[in-house]
Amino acid sequence: MKKVMVFAPHPDDETLGCGGTMLKHVDNGDEVILVIATEMKEGKFLAEKIICRMKEIEKVKELYKLSKLYELKFPTMEIDQIPKSKLVQKISKLIAGEKPNIIYLPYRGDVHSDHKIVFDSVVSASKSFRNNSIERILCYETISETDFSINPDSNYFRPNVFVDISKYMHKKEEIISVYESEIGEHPFPRSVECIRALAVVRGGMSSFKFAEAFMLLKERLE
Repeated sequence: MKKVMVFAPHPDDETLGCGGTMLKHVDNGDEVILVIATEMKEGKFLAEKIICRMKEIEKVKELYKLSKLYELKFPTMEIDQIPKSKLVQKISKLIAGEKPNIIYLPYRGDVHSDHKIVFDSVVSASKSFRNNSIERILCYETISETDFSINPDSNYFRPNVFVDISKYMHKKEEIISVYESEIGEHPFPRSVECIRALAVVRGGMSSFKFAEAFMLLKERLE
């Protein structure tokens, strides 16, 4: 059994990026822990919107059968205004306490600044000489963030690991649909059709019906 820790800047990033893989880990008997970095704050969002999001997160936790869920509660879309040391400190404490074997995190080249900051903070907090339990670190792609980068200096997302999620595609679609305010009708990028299309493309790249793609950043072999 492996202990898997998934870092999501916002609720729904985990499902967009590695929802099928999370379901596969649970099915294989692994312990899956989700860490959500941000939350909606009163004054910035309507109370009913905040309550709705809390219910969505609880429902998603049940559907994944997560071992644990941590919410770091930094302000969404304003995390760049918080000293990064605070985020690194919180993440370091979680990693030291949980001792994960596998970590999934967002791609640093994503358009959203929250994704970049979460990536940098997790990388800083997961140095191998302090966390000997970590065997693999992979970053996932987030539709509408990873694919919308137009930075001419970026090398862009270059997957080198593919996970067969054919058995879990329907369940992934069910879970992403829980986030009603984040999902729209095609051609909106966060639509069930677009999510399925990306899984088809990644599957075509790896000889699976549906797949999720990752960039392997670090692997420690015995």
